[in-house]
Amino acid sequence: MALERTLTIVKPDAVAACHIGDIIKIFEANHFTLVAARLVRLTKKEAEGFYAVHRGKGFFESLTTFMSSGPALVMVLEGERVIARLRQAMGATNPDQADPGTIRKLYAQNIERNAVHGSDSPETAAFEIGYFFPGVELI
Repeated sequence: MALERTLTIVKPDAVAACHIGDIIKIFEANHFTLVAARLVRLTKKEAEGFYAVHRGKGFFESLTTFMSSGPALVMVLEGERVIARLRQAMGATNPDQADPGTIRKLYAQNIERNAVHGSDSPETAAFEIGYFFPGVELI
């Protein structure tokens, strides 16, 4: 099976709560290979660009304000079926509905402050990786 890549973000709530290491341990336990990482502090405009697909939705303003509220760790992960497997490890967007042991069940505060982001398709992953790592040759 071919390897694929995905983008994940440890969001500002999880960074502030010192859960970066805990979340990376879950990635490693799932045999995701870390290909690239950078700590970012998104501007409001950058957050709006990244989440442009949600523009016009009721949560867009609060989401982009939250995502620009503090540092976030952006990473590219690689592995077999990594997109689907990462989404499973993250758990449901609403932590109240997330399975036990998933990142969001363990570390999310609520549906918006839900600790992590992960690409939902190969097309989205390609856009998102390019958004945060433009012109960077990933190993």
